[in-house]
Amino acid sequence: MEPMKEGLNGAAIRRIAANLQRADPTFPAAAFARRATKGIANLELKARVKHVIAALHWALPDDFPDAVRVLCAAKPHWDKGPPSNVSGFAAWPVIDYIGEYGLDYFDESLDALKQLTGLFTAEFAIRPFIAADPERALAIIETWMTDPDVQVRRLASEGTRPRLPWGMALKTLESDPRLTLPILEALKDDPEDYVQKSVGNHLNDHAKHHPKFVVKTCKRWKRGATPARTAIIKRALRNLVKLGDPGALAVLGYKSGADLKLTRFELRPKRLKFGNSLTISAEISSTSKKRQKLVVDYAIHHVKKNGERTPKVFKLKALELGPGEVFDIEKKHAIRAITTRVYYPGTHAVELLINGQSVGIRDFTLIAVPRS
Repeated sequence: MEPMKEGLNGAAIRRIAANLQRADPTFPAAAFARRATKGIANLELKARVKHVIAALHWALPDDFPDAVRVLCAAKPHWDKGPPSNVSGFAAWPVIDYIGEYGLDYFDESLDALKQLTGLFTAEFAIRPFIAADPERALAIIETWMTDPDVQVRRLASEGTRPRLPWGMALKTLESDPRLTLPILEALKDDPEDYVQKSVGNHLNDHAKHHPKFVVKTCKRWKRGATPARTAIIKRALRNLVKLGDPGALAVLGYKSGADLKLTRFELRPKRLKFGNSLTISAEISSTSKKRQKLVVDYAIHHVKKNGERTPKVFKLKALELGPGEVFDIEKKHAIRAITTRVYYPGTHAVELLINGQSVGIRDFTLIAVPRS
């Protein structure tokens, strides 16, 4: 897979220039491309987006409505380029240009973002409007929930997520989950998986600060739930389940504190070289007289720079065990370089969690961690 930042490389910028020139023959494609590509190789992805937005601001008409007309006119004939995992990123700065410069044209800008979201996603670009005037923005966004375009319906949920990754914080929405509930209610039975996942992720964001609200909402949604809505509920409650929240477990039919016995729990190897995989092996036996639903997770307690340990929970398996039944667990967990974590040598640990409760913890030593 190509690095994400290569979605905005020289070839992508030249493609943006050609797309906009097709929409407006007066667009200075060559000059824009020179300005936008200058120094781009030294920048990471989000910095590249900002850099290209600045070049667009130089090249597009000074009058914002005229600039937006050029951007929207490019959509029907947009060349996405060769298929790849990053080809859509070329439209990111085109869309986010509106979020950067369009606040003085509130309604017109949101309408343009609705039109353009299908090129990439306008989930980042609508957030400045929500931050500036939540009531006005949400009133407009709520009209999108019945739009025939799945991209627009998904934008209504994804763009209003309180804790959207890579997106600006929306403290007002984070503090009051009721503000976006009408959107989620309208979309909870959307036929498209793309929208359903967004609704689940949106509620899961709220679970950090408003667990009772999320549990109450999911409990209500469970009545008469379709299989698709049931999947949304599971996605919405996933972090609360990891934390052993009794309400979340009850909604999904799990008992807090399962009746079982841990008969074996081993880690191999005990001394793990960075870049290799740790094998987690365990055996659990049901001590219940009835069948019981179990959700099995595990937490890696990573060593931090200061020597303390902090846990990160990973999903493993959901299952049912009958009376006296035994379940064997074997999982390989790779400890290798990733962009979201810095590893340090020392004594780490694996904790086995069943229905949110710890049933055992074992240490392992991580060695030969390269210096950053």
